[in-house]
Amino acid sequence: MIFEIFGLAAGAIGLVATGAATVVGYVKSKDFTRRKLAFVDAAQTSVAPVLAGVGTAVVLSPVVAIVPFVGGLTALVVGVGVGAGVRAGQRRKIQA
Repeated sequence: MIFEIFGLAAGAIGLVATGAATVVGYVKSKDFTRRKLAFVDAAQTSVAPVLAGVGTAVVLSPVVAIVPFVGGLTALVVGVGVGAGVRAGQRRKIQA
């Protein structure tokens, strides 16, 4: 009984941690792209959000392997959040 409650609590902590990291990654990458990379042409291309998201997921993979209550999907979800933040922070709309 006690282990079931602990497992449920650990799952909830992992879900909250994943959500918080995704929101922070989105907001910070959007702000950074908008303020610091506004006039960098490479940051305004359509491939920049993909590179930012994949890079974040790759760098975060060893970290989530160490933290006990988050899984491998956390790195992927945070990577998607960072990529979406970069896309939202770009100064012009990219025509795909």
